[in-house]
Amino acid sequence: MPSGTWNGELVLYAHGYVTYNEPLTIPENQLHLPSGTSVPDLITSLGFAFATTSYRTNGLAVRHGVDDLVELAEIFSTTRGAPAHVYVTGVSEGGLLTTLAIERRPDLFDGGLAGCGPVGDFRKQINYFGDFRVVFDYFFPGLMPGSPVSIPQSLINNWPAHFNTVIKPAIVNPANAHKVDQLFAVSGAPRDPASPASVVTSTFDALGYNVLATNDAIAKLGGQPFENLNRVYSGSDNDAQLNAAVRRFGASPAALDEIESHYQTTGQITVPLVTIHTTLDQQVPYWHEPLYRVEIILKDRIALHQHMEVVRYGHCYFQANEMLSAFAQLVSMVHNPPALVPSPRRFLPVATK
Repeated sequence: MPSGTWNGELVLYAHGYVTYNEPLTIPENQLHLPSGTSVPDLITSLGFAFATTSYRTNGLAVRHGVDDLVELAEIFSTTRGAPAHVYVTGVSEGGLLTTLAIERRPDLFDGGLAGCGPVGDFRKQINYFGDFRVVFDYFFPGLMPGSPVSIPQSLINNWPAHFNTVIKPAIVNPANAHKVDQLFAVSGAPRDPASPASVVTSTFDALGYNVLATNDAIAKLGGQPFENLNRVYSGSDNDAQLNAAVRRFGASPAALDEIESHYQTTGQITVPLVTIHTTLDQQVPYWHEPLYRVEIILKDRIALHQHMEVVRYGHCYFQANEMLSAFAQLVSMVHNPPALVPSPRRFLPVATK
């Protein structure tokens, strides 16, 4: 609660992904911006109440995460009184939960601020990590034990050390620079042209999600979700050879059904949503934002959505002033609801005989 007068409004915070093998607790390290600014302190200094929670599970937590946010809001109302407005905010996986929360429960949540979330296409997000792994295995065979869809427990237990002693030396070796260039060209993974270290960061993050999240995702989705059977990879020196040799995998229909039912956004928002995303996000690529924008346009909800583009490398690498600006935009839209008007669309002329 604020140290001064409470303005009667509540901000809920949905944290990002926590690996399945970490303790089930609130990830305190996620409650600070990259500058070190405390998110709870920032919110309460503005007169808002702040609340956050762990989810009922670590790892892939989207399936029940919205329910956990609903329970959090109910607990606050019971213990502190019903707020005039409830804002839900979150980053990364929490950004997706924020978006799903306002899509599904506009009766409870008055608006959302979603940062760097996989809001455009969750299945494509899974394929992004899987594609990076299979392309990495093609250019650097033998460095990653196991399969892209079946991760040995020994690799999970030893992941940072394995990366630092086996993978990092290979990708920073000048003799492999052209292979690295092809890896990033084919996979589409972002890197910062001004920072050679971003190659290491992007590789560690993409392979790390494959290592630490794959087995957990398969268990929770009821099957293997990555598919590249018909993917045509391009950007290498020899795309024909790449496509002939890269390992191929088919997704489980049960996993795809589960994703479609519980993990995909619809764009059907009836309360304001502000999204903010770094353009060179190596974990959740920026292409999620235009994909979600299309969903909103097709649902005639564009008046309820504002997006802030942050031209920078890094996952959720926002400054305090950027987050405050996005939050101020959300509060303004909640207090002054925009009128819904048909979304502007462009149609191609129909060819006639």
